[in-house]
Parts: sequence; C-alpha cells; structure tokens
Amino acid sequence: MKVIILAGGYGTRLSEYTKAIPKPMIDINGKPMLYHIMKFYAKHGFKNFYIALGYKGEVIKKFFKKKSYGWKINLIETGKKTMTGGRLKRLKKYIGDETFMMTYGDGLSNVNLKNLLKFHKKNKKLVTLVAVRPPARFGVIKFKGNFVNYFKEKSKLDEGWINGGFFVMEPKFLKFIKNDSTYLEREPLEKLTKRRQLIAYKHEGFWQCVDTKRDLDKIKKILKN
Repeated sequence: MKVIILAGGYGTRLSEYTKAIPKPMIDINGKPMLYHIMKFYAKHGFKNFYIALGYKGEVIKKFFKKKSYGWKINLIETGKKTMTGGRLKRLKKYIGDETFMMTYGDGLSNVNLKNLLKFHKKNKKLVTLVAVRPPARFGVIKFKGNFVNYFKEKSKLDEGWINGGFFVMEPKFLKFIKNDSTYLEREPLEKLTKRRQLIAYKHEGFWQCVDTKRDLDKIKKILKN
C-alpha cells in the first residue's frame, strides 16, 4: 500500500530550525523527523512511500540519495507554495485507483496502522482519520468568590478530540480538491462530513505533533527513552 507524506511546508513556527531545512528534516536524536515517521510505517509493513516535496525539497533528496533503508522512496516536487490539499492532488497519477495512507511530515504516534486499515475497510467511507485527544497544557481551576471549588491537574481535554493527521483514503476523495490553493483540512474534509463520508478512528495512545520548540523537546525526550 502507498503511503503519502506531505513534506513541503515552511514550518514558520520553528523558523529557528527551518531557515536552511524543511520542517520534516528537523533533527530528532540524530535522525530527521521524516525518517522517524517512515520508520513507524515500515514497522507495520508499509514501505512504499511517496513524499510530496516543496520548501527546501533538495535537502530531503540529498538525505535519501545516500540511503533508502530498504524502503521504496519516491520524491515528487509539488511546488513551494502549494497547500496541503493541492500537494495531495498533484500526486493523483501516482496514487492510481487503490486505497492509500496519508500523513504529514511533522507528527508521530503509536496508532496501530493495521487496525486502522481494517477499520477503514469495514466502514467503507472515502476517508478515515485518526482522532486523538492531546493532554491539556495547563490545569483547570474554578472559583466561587475567591474560593477554589474545582481543581483539576493537566489531563486529556474533556471534549478535545482533534485530527491526529494520520489518514486512510480512497482515490475518489481527490475529486473534492480543487487546485493548488486548497487546504486539505478545510473544504474537502468539510464536504465529506456533510456527506457522511468521513469517519474517525479514535486513538488514546501516544501522539505528538511538532509545531513548537516545546513540542520538539518533548518528542526528543520520548523517543530517547
């Protein structure tokens, strides 16, 4: 099965690292984040990768020119200013007519990918996304006057299911993407919700995106242990 990884963004919130390299190439304990994502998929038996390149794509090309790690790696230029939906649409001819997996180049998880695929096939929808509940950054307190009558330390967000960035998709979904300026997470997925063609696979285990230095430091510590 093909695995699409969108790796063309600028990573502006991590600009101290991304002036010379694309965000997926940020180092995590001696290897780029992109490598760790691909290793995760390969561990579950998915080793046929299509990497959508954009900003500083030559850095990714140089890295994989030296070693392929036993994976099939296809590096495809999708434009420096293309949005997430547009990048996926540009890979249409490579995707063909088979079910495929897709993720971004800035997040890691321990979701069971084989179970995710089974769930997708069972429900027969155009897109299955992994829903996660990230831990709250701060504890919560409530008052009655000046007295604290509710105190709760950091925990899973009460209603905080969010898109975890791991997908299984059918090729027919691509028709919902208009052009290069289309954000995958907006109109295309919003249309699927109205047509009841978007379903969530809930994952309570490890998940971490890397949007800030704080996130980066956290994931380095997790992967080191």
